[in-house]
Amino acid sequence: MAATMTDGPVETHDHDPHATNTGISNTKLAMWLFLSTECLLFGGLISTYLLYKTRGNGTTLPTDIFDILFTSVSSFVLLASSLTMVLALSAAVRGDMPRTKVWLMVTALLGAVFVGGQVYEFTTFYREGLGYTTNPAASAFYTLTGFHGVHVSLGILMLMSLYVAASQGRLTARHHETVEIVGLYWHFVDVVWIFIFTVIYLIPAE
Repeated sequence: MAATMTDGPVETHDHDPHATNTGISNTKLAMWLFLSTECLLFGGLISTYLLYKTRGNGTTLPTDIFDILFTSVSSFVLLASSLTMVLALSAAVRGDMPRTKVWLMVTALLGAVFVGGQVYEFTTFYREGLGYTTNPAASAFYTLTGFHGVHVSLGILMLMSLYVAASQGRLTARHHETVEIVGLYWHFVDVVWIFIFTVIYLIPAE
């Protein structure tokens, strides 16, 4: 007589519908892929600036009118926002929405201060006679730094959308990954600025 298999408890496994084979959610993986393409884009813009930074065609170069102290303070403000973003995520993981809202707002405000500083710098340069089309060096400078400023502005909009969601009760500890994903983007624009600041303001034009 053929042996029969003994019936036993059937094991069931819960699967996260958003999980991938890498253990990272589809949303987070998509953000990493997006940031990878952004690295290539910024790499191209930085390379372009390095090629054109000394091409003034006999006119004023951006390096001639830099205010290193002002830009350094502005850069410190932006980098400090990475810390407040970490604090926002930490509060979100704990389910402390009031503190999450506070740190999200502080992060957004620090980003706004940086963008405001960039607008002030652009305005000052324009008054000094350095417009976008003054020379190839100016065009490369405005394109690179302006493109980064747009990214920071988009990050501020993301932060404010999270703040509104938290205020309306739609952002809870269960959705902390959303805060983490926005945090990835924010840290990215901060790290990219370190490279931009170094290339533009710290490496002298030859």
